[in-house]
Amino acid sequence: MPKRVFVTVAEVSGDLHASNLVRELKKLDPTLEFEGHGGPRLRDAGVKIHHDTVSRAAMGLAAVGRAREISKILKWTKRHFDQHHPDLQICVDSWSMNYHFAKIARARGIPVLYYIAPQTWASREGRVKKMRRVIDRLACILPFEEKYFRDHGVNATYVGHPLFDELPKDRPAQNEYDATRPPVIGLLCGSRKSVARANVPRIIQVANQINRAFPGTKFLVPTTVATDALVRAACSLAIPHAEIALDSFDRLIPQCDFCLTVSGTAALHVAAYRVPLAVVYHGNPLLWHLIGRWIIKTRTFSLANILSGKPNQIAREFIPWYGSTQPVADYIIDLLKNPSELNRQRNELNEMIRQIDSPGASTNAAKIAMELLTTDEHR
Repeated sequence: MPKRVFVTVAEVSGDLHASNLVRELKKLDPTLEFEGHGGPRLRDAGVKIHHDTVSRAAMGLAAVGRAREISKILKWTKRHFDQHHPDLQICVDSWSMNYHFAKIARARGIPVLYYIAPQTWASREGRVKKMRRVIDRLACILPFEEKYFRDHGVNATYVGHPLFDELPKDRPAQNEYDATRPPVIGLLCGSRKSVARANVPRIIQVANQINRAFPGTKFLVPTTVATDALVRAACSLAIPHAEIALDSFDRLIPQCDFCLTVSGTAALHVAAYRVPLAVVYHGNPLLWHLIGRWIIKTRTFSLANILSGKPNQIAREFIPWYGSTQPVADYIIDLLKNPSELNRQRNELNEMIRQIDSPGASTNAAKIAMELLTTDEHR
């Protein structure tokens, strides 16, 4: 009988990374059968999707509203695993949800591959203890993570960052800013609806402040399936000269002189095109002072800065982002008035990206999955 792989993802980026992993697994073994919980990318890759866990992806307090929905899916999954025992469980990113699927699988003797590790090196390191209990193999995507997790007793392997599997192979080099014309600014509001809802009103304020300083500024706004309707409704009339387009990141961002992006993979995606950027994330000030500032250990949030290893930030961060939006607008306006500073940031981004700009993460993770599928040690 063909072996069966169950895949679980919780958000747009995880859906994309998982779909590429599935395609690589099919190359290694065309007889494999795939099912799971995910979104349209996994479905397009040939995975039988039992529950859509992507379109309503949320974080923070918004995620609490999904608890009942996820609880039902977990109960369904327990019954399904008891009746149709898969040969491998693959969890992709999103620890808060995937921990429970990994736990269900491990309790039934199903090997677990976790692809894209939770960033316990940044906050809540206690999660590593749970990882040791429920994960057989961890495919991590940042160069320093393999040693970190192995030192903490997790069987980790660095596979590369999946972003570089998905970027165009011939992506264009970003041109230097031409200050004789109105600037082109990218606005990235997040791939989750809840994140976009929290950040869009403030991003709109910044866009209009920039346009007042540079009349005729063009704004490019790529969206995701989860955020398109919300972002389009908010931005289409509120931001002048805005082009809003679904799933158009790789077309729009290379045209930009600068990007304002929420924190997350999008910031690294922008950096991969060597486009200067600023990173924001709207946060509740009360929650930040009560909880956030005490559990986050890193001095910086964005991977563009973490991977650089520099004492100073390459990309300016405004996290948590609350209060007046004027400091963000002032920072961007000042950069646009000083092209040499934009060029300096572009050169530093280029230096950072060269360290990790190599495809192969999906293939490497697929090879680990095949090892788990072919070994007898878990049977």
